[in-house]
Parts: sequence; structure tokens; C-alpha cells
Amino acid sequence: MAGLRVADFSRVLAGPYATMMLADFGADVIKIESPTGDDTRQWRPPVTAQGDSTYFGSVNRNKRSVVCDLGTDAGLAEARHLAETADVVVENFRPGVMDRFGLGFEQVAAANPRVVYCSITGFGAGTGARLPGYDLLVQAVGGLMSVTGRPDEEPSKVGVALVDVLTGLNALSGILLALRARDAADADVVTAAGHRVEVDLLTTLLSALTNQAAGTLATGQSPVRLGNAHPSIAPYELFDAADRPLVIAVGNDRQFRTLVRLLGAPGLADDDRFRGNGDRVRHRALLKTVLEDLLRPEPAAHWVGILTDAGVPAGLVNSLDEAFAFASALGLDPVVELDQAGRSSRQVANPIHLAGRPPAYRLCPPRLGEHAGADWLDPARVPPTPEGLS
Repeated sequence: MAGLRVADFSRVLAGPYATMMLADFGADVIKIESPTGDDTRQWRPPVTAQGDSTYFGSVNRNKRSVVCDLGTDAGLAEARHLAETADVVVENFRPGVMDRFGLGFEQVAAANPRVVYCSITGFGAGTGARLPGYDLLVQAVGGLMSVTGRPDEEPSKVGVALVDVLTGLNALSGILLALRARDAADADVVTAAGHRVEVDLLTTLLSALTNQAAGTLATGQSPVRLGNAHPSIAPYELFDAADRPLVIAVGNDRQFRTLVRLLGAPGLADDDRFRGNGDRVRHRALLKTVLEDLLRPEPAAHWVGILTDAGVPAGLVNSLDEAFAFASALGLDPVVELDQAGRSSRQVANPIHLAGRPPAYRLCPPRLGEHAGADWLDPARVPPTPEGLS
């Protein structure tokens, strides 16, 4: 993405996640903020050693921050200049807001016909335009909460703003598709008129519900909450051992036969109630009880070790600290350390592994307006590489 200029008007999570992914692979992302800054700058605790919001920092590395007060002529003029000279514009205002500032797709594309313009909304630009796009709200109205949690408890949200993250990934995919289309149009000497990308949280979630959504469309029946169990596979859930729970995720009959053999009860594989996956799903509750009786004499790590060695998917329920340690032990290098002029930031590494083209971690998450007035905001200028960064 080196040489690509991104004017990032987005805030909070979905848009900033998408633009950070571009920045990690070399795009020059200019984060355009109001005088009060991205809301997530104030979402604390937790904070870094320098007192900065870790929420903000999690999706804003490798970017430069400028303040553009769109309520002033000067701020609006700078914002328009940045949009009209960028390769990519990303925004997640409510539909119509950017148009009122003269920063909508049609207005920007008129001055910048090669622009890729990505709009992120909660519920689209039609009837749902007035609805606020908060992740928790979308998890509720989009059906995710209805299938998350135990059946005897209230519906539950996922433990992270997953819909925002998925929407950010869809925005990234859409931007890359549009850049490909732009390049193809240039190669064919076709006059471009801008390339518009639109993604929204609600249809992102419905698409991400995959098998649950497909089952509903095919049968007309909505799935119910099953706790940690799977609607179509068993055993595929959480089980108690002597000291802590573990997950066993059996995906076929061969794995089930290996599992019950290692648990000392090979005859379960020939029990009519458990012989095939469909049988096990129908008798899921009984199967869980039987398996936990066999698992409880030994600690969870014991079972994870022998099951994994035999090819049966199993794992501990790790804390995040344990999860990072596990990924590190596998050689995945999940953490990067940024150090810039006395500022440091521990970050989750970019998960995309592109052979010969690794991501580069150049800039710590910016302070509000840190790069205001820099003459290298001009698209003809290449931004300097801060000392001490690679």
C-alpha cells in the first residue's frame, strides 16, 4: 500500500480498524479529527504508561492526526483539500452529514475522479439512516444476542465489539476491490468517476451468522441459545475437568472414536445414542454428562495434552494473558513493541502474513493534532520516517 494516501474521517472502531490495516502495509493514513478528537481517546481505563487510552491506541497506530474543525472555513477547506487529494476516503458519519459539509461522495469524486470513497453506516443510507450504529444495538437487533448465552439466562453480547471489527474487515475488502477496479479502469483508459464502497453493521452481522442464518432461511425456524454447545456438532463445547474447564471440538466420527478410547470408554463409539454425529447431537446433554464423568479425575491440561497429541481438537479456556503466551509459544509473534521519541506502545500484531511483504510498525498512535501544519500533508510530499522506527 506504499504510495497510497488515505483521508480517514472515521471514528471509534470499524473505520479506524480498516484504515490501520492499510497503514500497517504502508498506506499514508491521515486521521482527520474534530477539536475534541475521536471519542475513544476518552474511553478509559485502561490506559498506557503515558496515560493514553488503550482503546484508541488499539486501532490507530501508523497514522498521523490533524484537527479540522468543520464548523470553520479554514478547517473545512483543509478537510476538503485532504479528501480531494487522497486515493481513499473513509467516513462513518450518519448518512447526509458529509454531503452537508461538501465532503460527500459526489462532491469529492467531482474534484477527485479516481477516489475510492468508503462509507460505513449502522443500518444503511435508506430507512435505517436515522438509527445510531452502536455495536451492542446491532448485536441485539441483528440476532447475534439471541444465539449467544445459556438457554436459561438472558441473551448475551459477545465480549468484544465483534460487529464493528467484522465491518472494518468488510470495509478493507471493499476498498481493496475498488482499488483493483480503479487500476483495471486506468489500464483500459476508461474515464473514472470515483469508486464508492458502502458497508453497514447490520448486513455485515447477518452475513457473519453464516450457518445460523442459513438454517433460519431454509427452515423458517430461528435457532436458540445453546450456551457453548454447537447446534449441528457434538461433542463440541465446554467440559469440566478436575481443576478447570476445557474445550473439546470433535468434528467427525474418527475423532470421536479416538476421544472415547483415550478416555477409557471405547464402547461409547458403538453406542446407538452416540454412533454418528446426528445421534450425538440428539443426545447432547447425556453425552456431556458421560464425558465429564470421565474427564473429572484428571486436570484439564492432562487431557489437552493427550487429546491434542492424538489429533482430537482440545484446548484450555485461556485468559488473554494466557492466549498471548500460547500464540507466542507457537511462534506466531502476536505482540509488537513501538517506541517513538520516548513514547512506547505494546500492540497486537497485524494478523495478515504476506510472504516477503510484512507489515511495518512505524508510528505510535498519534496525539490529537500531532501533525497539524506539517507541510508534508501535501500529497506531493513523502512523510518523513520518524527516527528510531522501522
